[in-house]
Amino acid sequence: MMQADPLSLTFAALADPTRRAILARLSKGERSVNELAGPFRMSLPAVSKHLKVLERAGLIARTREAQWRPCRLRPAGLKRADDWLEQYRVMWEERLDRLDHYLMELQGKDSRTHARNP
Repeated sequence: MMQADPLSLTFAALADPTRRAILARLSKGERSVNELAGPFRMSLPAVSKHLKVLERAGLIARTREAQWRPCRLRPAGLKRADDWLEQYRVMWEERLDRLDHYLMELQGKDSRTHARNP
């Protein structure tokens, strides 16, 4: 079986609303599995499966401190997705800037035409 690339794992993990909600909770600081499971109507094993997907994608890290297994965000995983998206953001901003410039040219021509032909 072929292993998915890191970016595909990241976007697959982000595709699920429960996993995005878990990331949002972790953005406020480390949480235990029990704390993360709190707002969801699912079993602890189901939450653990979501955490495994997030961990495999490099979006979270889980550590062990005695009986406590805190989870925390790994910003590098999100940065990888942001870097990929940034190239498209730049492209679209350039295209929209060109469109804006073109529309201003058209409006300028239109106002000059109206000024000559009242």
